[in-house]
Order: sequence, then structure tokens, then C-alpha cells
Amino acid sequence: MHLLEDSWIPARRRNGRRDWIAPTQLSDPGIVAFDADRADFNGALMQFAIGLLQTTAPIESRTDWKRFLTAPPDTQTLRDWFAPVAEAFELDGDGPRFMQDATLASEASAINPVSALLIESPGENALRNNSDHFVKRGRLDGICPGCAATALFTLQTNAPAGGVGYRTGLRGGGPLTTLLLHQSPASLWQDVWLNVTERPQHLERCGDANRNGVQFRFPWLTDVASLQPGGELAPAQVHPDHIFWATPRRIRLDFDNVAHGACDLCGSESDRLIRQFTAKNYGLNYKGAWDHPLSPYYEVKGEWLPLHPQPGGMGYRHWLAWVLGQADAKSKQRPARIVTHALEWRRRQLGGALRLWAFGYDMDNMKARCWYESSLPLYGLGECAGKEALKSVSATVETWLAGAQQAVFYLRSAVKAAWFGGDARGDFSAIDAEFWQRTETAFYTQLRQCIETVRQNESADPDMLESRQAWHHALRSAALDLFDTTFVGAGPIERQKPRRVAEAHRQLVNSLNGKKMREVLRLPAADKPAASRGKPATADV
Repeated sequence: MHLLEDSWIPARRRNGRRDWIAPTQLSDPGIVAFDADRADFNGALMQFAIGLLQTTAPIESRTDWKRFLTAPPDTQTLRDWFAPVAEAFELDGDGPRFMQDATLASEASAINPVSALLIESPGENALRNNSDHFVKRGRLDGICPGCAATALFTLQTNAPAGGVGYRTGLRGGGPLTTLLLHQSPASLWQDVWLNVTERPQHLERCGDANRNGVQFRFPWLTDVASLQPGGELAPAQVHPDHIFWATPRRIRLDFDNVAHGACDLCGSESDRLIRQFTAKNYGLNYKGAWDHPLSPYYEVKGEWLPLHPQPGGMGYRHWLAWVLGQADAKSKQRPARIVTHALEWRRRQLGGALRLWAFGYDMDNMKARCWYESSLPLYGLGECAGKEALKSVSATVETWLAGAQQAVFYLRSAVKAAWFGGDARGDFSAIDAEFWQRTETAFYTQLRQCIETVRQNESADPDMLESRQAWHHALRSAALDLFDTTFVGAGPIERQKPRRVAEAHRQLVNSLNGKKMREVLRLPAADKPAASRGKPATADV
């Protein structure tokens, strides 16, 4: 099976029908999205397509890039682009195999069931200890070559820790990926192409462009030892293309012991169902300043590290850091390089309103706790005139998020006080999650207005007092309503302590209207109640 010539990629056509396509059909205007049966497969296929085009497309300028966005290349053009790298995309056969270690054919290595290619599958310890309670063993017996190729790429791209010598990917285990998509995509091609950079920018970013040998781009075309003679692999030792084709795991699919039947993942009939693979530890050991263009990074002691999904999911609280970057007292984060490049250099070339697709595994070492994905709208941010406009939006949103962080802290503290009357320990993440969800609509409503203001007039100041006051009202209303109707007021009355609840509620009201909250949102001080003078007036009887 050849991954550049055969039809193995599940895709959804405009009429809703699923089809299997070859990479040379990526520019078909009738295809709108990848359509795998697993969410992580769709994310991996998107990265496969981006990496393939970034590796082969001869785009030297923004003019070239814009031309192919509006007039996609035909099938023959794509075939010509892919031809020079064809040897790296054979999935089976006696020669080099896609993302597989050729030396395992002759070395003694462990035999694994094909289900072990899936990141959430229970490991050896879980099976030995009979602790596979939620993700059971034996779910898969055989998968078709297409699903095997996708599973292999997914594992190599997201590779979590897997025991002694079983390496993580160059972004660590379970990295966060953020991609640009059109808000209303015309085709899959347009979404993929948004995330491809002009060749000169790609080559100067991470790696040594003078290392043109195919083994420096596609590491499975040579053996591990020759590529990292010192036991570690740094960016300067390989070509920049390598960043899309990292292979930290030594794996070889078994095409000798196949079966006939329906694929346990996609349901397709195949006479070559793959049932097992061999694996060995001590694959490529990625060290150094790797800078993947599809991931946001955070700074620790002067070193930039890739972000990973965390418990609590994804939402508007991540919007600023993942779109424009954020630097505060606690952390400094920057967006994925492709996001920054698109917003700062392509601007009005992007072709309409955008959104950010964020996804990845929340990993606890070798355990997959959850798969997260979310779409964060960017509205017309890509059409803003320049960097100053982006700075205006960034400063405005930073104030809003600081206010939201303050409000959710007050709410959490008040709920804990009402429940326990003091400093209680435990997992109170449900309070935060409800607050962020409750205020999401208000945030995006104001964000859209903010971006529209700047898009129409770059010199306009979107950080108006009225918008900060409206946001303060939304935060205050959400916090009080959640306290009254969801967390405290909804509890059984016989289990409540009215005095404690009343004191917690009063403190919440005072905090939400207090000096600290107004300083964070840069609001004027609250009016003090007028002091009463003389005797109170008596009512008419």
C-alpha cells in the first residue's frame, strides 16, 4: 500500500457522503473535511496533510500562497509535488516503510496486539493488574491498512511516555495542537492550506536546511543509531521537514500474519487486516529547542516548552494566549507559529472569518485521561490592518480575562465558605467550569464587537468604559446566579446553615463590587451611599 497513491483517507463530501481519497485528491472542491471514526484520527490526518504539503509544495512567497488558496492545484500538480518523496510513503514491502523501523525485521522485539497502537489502550501494567476498568482490553482484533497508517501516525505524533526507553514525541507526550480553519469552509483544501507556511519561512525556523538527505527529513529511511550517534537528536542535526515526521517509537507492522474481514475501526472489508506489530525501545530521543509550528508554547526559566491539554477542558479563557499570546505574573505563553504568521503577515489574504481548532490528549504519563478539542472563533481578526490593531484587541481581552479570573476566585471562595465555613481542600473544578461556561456567550459577543471596531478603524480604541462595565455586569450576574441556583441555593435546606450561607453571599456581593475587582477591570470607584441626615421620615398613615 502506497500512502500517496492509494485511496485510504476517510473524507466527507459536501453532500454528507463519506469517501476514501488519496492525498492527490486533497484539492477536490467537493471534499469539506476528514471523516475518520475517531476524533484523534481526524486531528492526525489534518497534521499529515499539512506536513505533506509543507514538505513538498513549492511556494516561495505570499503571492504563491494566495494563488493556491483561491485556485487549488489539480491532481496532477499534487502528484508532481509528491513524486520526489514517494519512497518515504510505502506502508508495507521489503524496503523502508512509512514511520516504521526497518531493523526490527531482523532484531528480536516484542510482539504487541494492534490495539496497542491506540493511545488510550491499557498498557502492560494495567493488563497484568486487571485495572483496565474503563478502557477494556480486546476491543480490537484487526484493522485495515488505512486505519493502521492513521493509528501509526497518530501514535508517533502524540507519543506519550511508554516505559523505559519508549520515547515521547518532540513536543512531549500528548501535545496541544492549534490550527486555523475558516469559520465557514468552502473546502477541506482551504482549511489545510491555511496552516502551510511559505517555504523560506519554514526552512529558517527549526532545523538545518542544508541537511537535504532524505534520511534527515524522513527518519525511517535510515537506522536510529546513524541519525543520533550521541543518543540524542537536536534540531540542528536534521532538516526542518523532519519536525512533521518525527518517529520517537520503533515500530514495525506485521503484514505476514494478516486476516480477512471487517476492520474493527472503520468497518471496511479487507483481506489484509493487521492484527499485531513488533516494537522495541530506545527510538529517536528528541532533545533541544524544537519549535513545532502547530503548537503554542509557554516559557519556563527562559526555555520555551510546548503546551499540553490539562484537566478542565478548553474555552474562552485560553483565547488570548493561544491566539495573540499572553504574559502575566504567573506565565508567559505564545501562540503556535502558524497562527502568528497568518495574523501578522497574511492579514487580508486569509479569505474571511477564521476560527482556531484546538485539540489534544490530556495525558498523565502513560495514561490518557481525556481527549479535548474545541473551536475558538476569531471572527474578522485576520482582516485587521496591522500589529497595532492586534495589540489593541490583546490589551482589551487581557483586561476581560483578568476580571473573569478574579470573579471565579470570589465565587469559588464563597461556595466553599457556604459549604464548609472555612478553608476546605478538595476538587472544586466544577465551580470554575460552570462559571466559564456561563460567561462564554457574553465574552464572545463582546469580542466580536471589539474586533469589528478595530477592523473598521485601526486607530479606534475598543477598550471603552462601556464594554468593561458590561463585562463586569455579566461576571457579577453569572457568579451570583451560580451561587444562588446551582451550588448553594439548590442544596437541601435541612443541610444548610443559613447564617453561613448569608455571610458567604454577602461577602461574594461585596467582593464582586469591591475595590479589587474594579481595579482589575479599570472601573471607577463605586458610589458611596449618602449618609442619612436628621431623623428618618415617617410614612403617612
